[in-house]
Amino acid sequence: MASQPARIVSAWRPAVPGVVEVFHARFTEYAYPMHVHDAWTLLIVDTGAVRYDLDRHEHGTPHDTVSLLPPHVPHNGSPATPEGFRKRVLYLDRTYLGDELIGAAVDRPDLRDPLLRKRVGQVHGALLRPGEELEAESRLLFVGERLRGHLGGDSDKPRPADPVLARRLRELLDERVVEGVGLQEAAGLVGAHPAHLVRAFSTAYGIAPHQYLTSLRVGRARRLLLEGRSPGEVAAETGFYDQSHLTRHFRRLVGVPPGRYRRGRSAVPRQ
Repeated sequence: MASQPARIVSAWRPAVPGVVEVFHARFTEYAYPMHVHDAWTLLIVDTGAVRYDLDRHEHGTPHDTVSLLPPHVPHNGSPATPEGFRKRVLYLDRTYLGDELIGAAVDRPDLRDPLLRKRVGQVHGALLRPGEELEAESRLLFVGERLRGHLGGDSDKPRPADPVLARRLRELLDERVVEGVGLQEAAGLVGAHPAHLVRAFSTAYGIAPHQYLTSLRVGRARRLLLEGRSPGEVAAETGFYDQSHLTRHFRRLVGVPPGRYRRGRSAVPRQ
């Protein structure tokens, strides 16, 4: 039986404000020497564990922990188990966490918070799917809020409902179904903090902005398919990244892939 590769890595920079790099890796033997980053390092470990030193103190990352390593502070890293580890990392700029939180992160870099870990995993899931940048940005805003709460900054306590703000975002999404809009841009256009904007919309309509926009796009896609357009054409004309992106959401919301839906129009009996 062939042994598994000792190092498997993938890295990319998504079109999501604040994310400098996404890094997924599996290491069995490699040990990082002492080094620094100029960005915040948000780390979750899916299998195994990592042992590391930060500010001359030893720490660890079991699978239920979220580790937040601040910029400019030296740290290393090595496998803490014989099988090595598999990790997912977000490198974040100051969009979500400011330098004033570095000291708190040095004191307590490992956070036992199941909800936070789930949310970080959801961000990674969205970042793996081309065309889901709005979802990733939305989810990352709430990750940032929860991290600031742990570090003694802003918390993610519920805020008052704001139906007027929610309606303004809905109108903006209605206007930009195909081209879409990022949360930072939307927040600037309506004059609100991005996280408050998402929370206000979700409270008012019971659905997140990215889910609302996807629903509008699928609705348009249905109409075009019933006109006889091909799924590839429809994907390009309704704001989806590509045909597979359309198919994934169409199947989830309609129950069948777009090709089958299009063929079904010819099966309707004529009066």
